Amino acid sequence: MNVVESKGLSKQFRNVGAVNELSFALNGKKITGLIGPNGAGKTTLLKLMAGFLRPTAGEILVFGETPFNNLKVSSNLVFIDDNMTFPASLSIAEILSAASEFYPNWDEKFALRLFDYFELNPNQRHLGLSKGMKSTFNMIIGIAARCPLTIFDEPTTGMDTAVRKDFYRAVLNDYLQHPRTIVFSSHMLGEIENFLEDVLLLKDGSKRLHLPVEGLKEYALGLRGEADTIARFADGKEVLHRERFGGQNLYTVIENNLGDADIQAAKAAGLEVLPVSTADLCVYLTSKGKGGIDDVFQRE
Repeated sequence: MNVVESKGLSKQFRNVGAVNELSFALNGKKITGLIGPNGAGKTTLLKLMAGFLRPTAGEILVFGETPFNNLKVSSNLVFIDDNMTFPASLSIAEILSAASEFYPNWDEKFALRLFDYFELNPNQRHLGLSKGMKSTFNMIIGIAARCPLTIFDEPTTGMDTAVRKDFYRAVLNDYLQHPRTIVFSSHMLGEIENFLEDVLLLKDGSKRLHLPVEGLKEYALGLRGEADTIARFADGKEVLHRERFGGQNLYTVIENNLGDADIQAAKAAGLEVLPVSTADLCVYLTSKGKGGIDDVFQRE
Protein backbone atom coordinates (compact mmCIF):
# COMPACT_ATOMS: atom_id res chain seq x y z
CA MET A 1 0.00 0.00 0.00
CA ASN A 2 1.23 3.47 -0.87
CA VAL A 3 1.72 5.77 2.10
CA VAL A 4 0.44 8.69 0.01
CA GLU A 5 -1.43 8.42 -3.28
CA SER A 6 -2.82 11.32 -5.26
CA LYS A 7 -5.03 11.06 -8.35
CA GLY A 8 -6.04 14.14 -10.32
CA LEU A 9 -5.77 16.21 -7.15
CA SER A 10 -6.75 19.87 -7.44
CA LYS A 11 -7.23 22.64 -4.93
CA GLN A 12 -8.55 26.08 -5.78
CA PHE A 13 -8.80 29.18 -3.63
CA ARG A 14 -11.46 31.32 -5.29
CA ASN A 15 -10.23 31.56 -8.88
CA VAL A 16 -6.62 30.59 -8.19
CA GLY A 17 -5.50 27.00 -8.74
CA ALA A 18 -2.90 26.15 -6.09
CA VAL A 19 -2.73 22.44 -7.02
CA ASN A 20 -3.72 21.30 -10.49
CA GLU A 21 -4.60 17.71 -11.43
CA LEU A 22 -1.68 16.29 -9.50
CA SER A 23 -1.08 12.54 -9.57
CA PHE A 24 1.77 10.77 -7.76
CA ALA A 25 2.46 8.09 -5.17
CA LEU A 26 4.87 7.84 -2.23
CA ASN A 27 5.59 4.25 -1.34
CA GLY A 28 7.93 2.67 1.13
CA LYS A 29 10.03 4.31 3.81
CA LYS A 30 11.87 7.06 1.96
CA ILE A 31 12.85 10.69 2.33
CA THR A 32 11.19 12.61 -0.50
CA GLY A 33 12.00 16.20 -1.33
CA LEU A 34 9.03 18.31 -2.39
CA ILE A 35 10.79 20.98 -4.42
CA GLY A 36 9.59 24.06 -6.26
CA PRO A 37 9.76 27.85 -6.25
CA ASN A 38 7.65 29.95 -3.93
CA GLY A 39 4.04 29.74 -5.06
CA ALA A 40 4.45 26.33 -6.69
CA GLY A 41 1.79 24.76 -4.44
CA LYS A 42 4.06 22.89 -2.01
CA THR A 43 2.40 24.02 1.22
CA THR A 44 -1.10 23.51 -0.18
CA LEU A 45 -0.21 19.96 -1.21
CA LEU A 46 1.25 19.19 2.20
CA LYS A 47 -1.84 20.55 3.95
CA LEU A 48 -4.03 18.38 1.73
CA MET A 49 -1.80 15.44 2.62
CA ALA A 50 -2.09 16.23 6.34
CA GLY A 51 -5.87 16.57 6.17
CA PHE A 52 -5.91 20.30 6.94
CA LEU A 53 -7.63 21.07 3.62
CA ARG A 54 -10.29 19.35 1.55
CA PRO A 55 -9.58 18.86 -2.18
CA THR A 56 -11.58 20.80 -4.77
CA ALA A 57 -11.33 17.87 -7.19
CA GLY A 58 -9.60 14.51 -7.46
CA GLU A 59 -8.48 12.58 -4.40
CA ILE A 60 -5.59 12.07 -2.05
CA LEU A 61 -5.21 9.01 0.16
CA VAL A 62 -2.88 8.67 3.15
CA PHE A 63 -2.47 5.15 4.60
CA GLY A 64 -5.25 4.22 2.17
CA GLU A 65 -7.76 6.67 3.65
CA THR A 66 -9.00 10.18 2.94
CA PRO A 67 -6.98 12.36 5.33
CA PHE A 68 -9.45 15.21 5.86
CA ASN A 69 -10.90 15.06 9.38
CA ASN A 70 -9.48 11.55 9.80
CA LEU A 71 -8.30 10.53 13.27
CA LYS A 72 -6.29 7.53 12.07
CA VAL A 73 -4.30 9.66 9.63
CA SER A 74 -3.73 12.51 12.07
CA SER A 75 -2.53 10.15 14.81
CA ASN A 76 0.13 8.71 12.49
CA LEU A 77 1.35 11.99 11.05
CA VAL A 78 3.23 15.05 12.24
CA PHE A 79 3.28 18.30 10.25
CA ILE A 80 6.12 20.71 11.03
CA ASP A 81 6.15 24.27 9.72
CA ASP A 82 6.88 27.76 11.03
CA ASN A 83 3.22 28.38 11.90
CA MET A 84 3.02 25.76 14.64
CA THR A 85 1.32 26.91 17.83
CA PHE A 86 1.41 25.46 21.33
CA PRO A 87 -0.42 26.33 24.57
CA ALA A 88 0.84 29.70 25.79
CA SER A 89 0.63 28.53 29.41
CA LEU A 90 3.28 25.81 28.93
CA SER A 91 7.03 26.24 28.81
CA ILE A 92 8.82 24.50 25.96
CA ALA A 93 10.15 21.91 28.44
CA GLU A 94 6.56 21.18 29.51
CA ILE A 95 5.52 20.89 25.86
CA LEU A 96 8.16 18.21 25.35
CA SER A 97 6.93 16.33 28.41
CA ALA A 98 3.35 16.43 27.13
CA ALA A 99 4.27 15.26 23.61
CA SER A 100 4.22 11.58 24.57
CA GLU A 101 0.44 11.83 25.01
CA PHE A 102 0.05 12.73 21.32
CA TYR A 103 2.74 10.64 19.62
CA PRO A 104 2.84 6.89 20.35
CA ASN A 105 6.44 6.56 19.11
CA TRP A 106 7.70 9.62 21.03
CA ASP A 107 11.29 9.24 22.28
CA GLU A 108 11.56 11.45 25.36
CA LYS A 109 15.24 10.81 26.03
CA PHE A 110 16.19 11.58 22.44
CA ALA A 111 14.10 14.77 22.47
CA LEU A 112 15.82 15.94 25.64
CA ARG A 113 19.28 15.24 24.19
CA LEU A 114 18.41 17.39 21.18
CA PHE A 115 16.94 20.02 23.49
CA ASP A 116 20.17 20.19 25.49
CA TYR A 117 22.41 20.10 22.41
CA PHE A 118 20.73 23.15 20.89
CA GLU A 119 20.85 24.92 24.26
CA LEU A 120 17.17 25.84 24.46
CA ASN A 121 15.98 27.56 27.62
CA PRO A 122 13.49 25.15 29.23
CA ASN A 123 11.57 27.97 30.92
CA GLN A 124 10.81 29.93 27.76
CA ARG A 125 7.41 29.97 26.11
CA HIS A 126 7.15 28.94 22.47
CA LEU A 127 5.61 32.27 21.55
CA GLY A 128 8.63 34.12 22.95
CA LEU A 129 11.26 32.23 20.97
CA SER A 130 13.11 33.83 18.10
CA LYS A 131 12.22 32.59 14.61
CA GLY A 132 15.33 30.42 14.46
CA MET A 133 14.77 28.95 17.93
CA LYS A 134 11.13 28.22 17.09
CA SER A 135 12.24 26.32 14.00
CA THR A 136 14.79 24.39 16.07
CA PHE A 137 12.22 23.46 18.72
CA ASN A 138 9.67 22.47 16.06
CA MET A 139 12.31 20.32 14.42
CA ILE A 140 12.87 18.45 17.70
CA ILE A 141 9.15 17.68 17.86
CA GLY A 142 9.16 16.43 14.28
CA ILE A 143 12.14 14.13 14.66
CA ALA A 144 11.43 12.74 18.14
CA ALA A 145 7.76 12.03 17.32
CA ARG A 146 8.88 9.35 14.83
CA CYS A 147 5.51 9.33 13.10
CA PRO A 148 5.04 6.93 10.17
CA LEU A 149 4.49 10.01 7.99
CA THR A 150 6.61 13.01 8.95
CA ILE A 151 6.18 16.27 7.02
CA PHE A 152 8.62 19.16 7.21
CA ASP A 153 7.41 22.26 5.37
CA GLU A 154 10.36 24.66 4.90
CA PRO A 155 11.44 23.77 8.47
CA THR A 156 14.73 25.68 8.62
CA THR A 157 13.30 29.21 8.47
CA GLY A 158 15.47 31.49 10.60
CA MET A 159 18.08 28.85 11.41
CA ASP A 160 21.71 29.80 10.94
CA THR A 161 23.97 27.68 8.76
CA ALA A 162 25.47 25.58 11.57
CA VAL A 163 22.06 24.71 13.04
CA ARG A 164 20.68 23.80 9.61
CA LYS A 165 23.57 21.40 9.02
CA ASP A 166 23.02 19.79 12.43
CA PHE A 167 19.31 19.51 11.70
CA TYR A 168 19.88 17.73 8.39
CA ARG A 169 22.31 15.30 10.04
CA ALA A 170 19.85 14.66 12.86
CA VAL A 171 17.04 13.88 10.39
CA LEU A 172 19.21 11.51 8.39
CA ASN A 173 20.77 9.69 11.35
CA ASP A 174 17.43 9.17 13.07
CA TYR A 175 15.81 8.07 9.80
CA LEU A 176 18.52 5.45 9.30
CA GLN A 177 17.83 4.06 12.78
CA HIS A 178 14.04 4.43 12.56
CA PRO A 179 12.98 4.37 8.89
CA ARG A 180 9.70 6.06 8.02
CA THR A 181 8.20 8.16 5.25
CA ILE A 182 9.52 11.71 5.44
CA VAL A 183 8.46 14.52 3.11
CA PHE A 184 10.72 17.55 3.17
CA SER A 185 9.65 20.65 1.26
CA SER A 186 12.05 23.34 0.14
CA HIS A 187 12.51 25.86 -2.64
CA MET A 188 16.26 25.13 -2.51
CA LEU A 189 17.44 21.64 -3.37
CA GLY A 190 21.17 22.18 -2.96
CA GLU A 191 21.23 21.94 0.84
CA ILE A 192 19.14 18.81 1.17
CA GLU A 193 19.80 16.65 -1.89
CA ASN A 194 22.44 14.57 -0.10
CA PHE A 195 19.88 12.87 2.14
CA LEU A 196 16.93 12.71 -0.25
CA GLU A 197 16.00 9.55 -2.10
CA ASP A 198 13.23 10.93 -4.32
CA VAL A 199 12.35 14.37 -5.66
CA LEU A 200 8.84 15.54 -6.49
CA LEU A 201 9.20 18.80 -8.40
CA LEU A 202 6.22 21.15 -8.69
CA LYS A 203 5.63 24.02 -11.09
CA ASP A 204 2.47 26.15 -10.89
CA GLY A 205 0.73 23.48 -8.85
CA SER A 206 1.48 20.68 -11.32
CA LYS A 207 3.98 17.85 -11.28
CA ARG A 208 7.05 18.70 -13.35
CA LEU A 209 8.78 15.42 -12.53
CA HIS A 210 9.01 12.75 -9.85
CA LEU A 211 12.08 10.54 -9.83
CA PRO A 212 14.98 9.30 -7.68
CA VAL A 213 17.73 11.82 -6.92
CA GLU A 214 20.22 9.75 -8.92
CA GLY A 215 17.96 10.05 -11.94
CA LEU A 216 17.75 13.80 -11.45
CA LYS A 217 21.53 14.05 -11.52
CA GLU A 218 21.55 12.42 -14.98
CA TYR A 219 18.50 14.22 -16.31
CA ALA A 220 20.23 17.01 -18.26
CA LEU A 221 23.47 18.08 -19.94
CA GLY A 222 24.93 21.50 -20.55
CA LEU A 223 26.42 22.41 -23.92
CA ARG A 224 28.65 25.46 -24.25
CA GLY A 225 30.11 26.81 -27.48
CA GLU A 226 29.12 28.32 -30.81
CA ALA A 227 25.41 28.83 -31.27
CA ASP A 228 25.22 27.13 -34.70
CA THR A 229 27.03 24.03 -33.43
CA ILE A 230 24.82 23.79 -30.36
CA ALA A 231 21.71 24.15 -32.53
CA ARG A 232 22.79 21.10 -34.52
CA PHE A 233 23.15 18.88 -31.44
CA ALA A 234 20.09 20.29 -29.65
CA ASP A 235 17.80 19.80 -32.65
CA GLY A 236 14.74 17.77 -31.67
CA LYS A 237 15.66 17.76 -27.98
CA GLU A 238 13.92 19.59 -25.14
CA VAL A 239 15.81 22.79 -24.33
CA LEU A 240 15.53 23.57 -20.62
CA HIS A 241 17.70 26.68 -20.45
CA ARG A 242 19.60 28.95 -22.79
CA GLU A 243 21.83 31.94 -22.21
CA ARG A 244 24.21 33.87 -24.41
CA PHE A 245 27.74 34.84 -23.52
CA GLY A 246 30.62 36.28 -25.51
CA GLY A 247 29.12 37.18 -28.88
CA GLN A 248 27.83 34.10 -30.73
CA ASN A 249 28.52 31.63 -27.92
CA LEU A 250 25.73 29.95 -25.99
CA TYR A 251 25.25 27.87 -22.89
CA THR A 252 22.31 25.55 -23.44
CA VAL A 253 20.87 22.89 -21.14
CA ILE A 254 19.06 20.02 -22.82
CA GLU A 255 17.38 16.85 -21.62
CA ASN A 256 20.04 14.15 -21.50
CA ASN A 257 19.11 11.70 -24.21
CA LEU A 258 22.44 11.89 -26.02
CA GLY A 259 24.30 8.65 -26.48
CA ASP A 260 28.02 8.27 -25.89
CA ALA A 261 28.69 8.64 -29.60
CA ASP A 262 26.70 11.90 -29.69
CA ILE A 263 28.62 13.28 -26.71
CA GLN A 264 31.95 12.43 -28.33
CA ALA A 265 30.80 14.04 -31.58
CA ALA A 266 29.75 17.20 -29.71
CA LYS A 267 33.17 17.42 -28.08
CA ALA A 268 34.88 16.83 -31.41
CA ALA A 269 32.85 19.70 -32.87
CA GLY A 270 34.29 22.04 -30.26
CA LEU A 271 31.52 22.02 -27.64
CA GLU A 272 32.02 21.71 -23.92
CA VAL A 273 29.71 19.04 -22.49
CA LEU A 274 29.03 19.88 -18.86
CA PRO A 275 27.13 18.31 -15.96
CA VAL A 276 24.19 20.29 -14.60
CA SER A 277 23.75 20.58 -10.85
CA THR A 278 20.44 19.33 -9.50
CA ALA A 279 19.77 22.71 -7.89
CA ASP A 280 20.25 24.56 -11.19
CA LEU A 281 18.22 21.93 -13.03
CA CYS A 282 15.23 22.43 -10.73
CA VAL A 283 15.41 26.18 -11.37
CA TYR A 284 15.49 25.62 -15.14
CA LEU A 285 12.62 23.12 -15.02
CA THR A 286 10.37 25.50 -13.09
CA SER A 287 11.33 28.85 -14.63
CA LYS A 288 8.83 30.83 -16.68
CA GLY A 289 11.10 30.93 -19.71
CA LYS A 290 14.19 29.19 -21.07
CA GLY A 291 16.47 32.21 -20.91
CA GLY A 292 18.36 33.78 -18.05
CA ILE A 293 18.28 37.28 -16.60
CA ASP A 294 20.33 38.47 -19.58
CA ASP A 295 17.15 38.26 -21.68
CA VAL A 296 16.00 41.40 -19.89
CA PHE A 297 18.92 43.26 -21.45
CA GLN A 298 18.36 42.22 -25.05
CA ARG A 299 19.52 44.76 -27.56
CA GLU A 300 16.80 46.69 -29.38
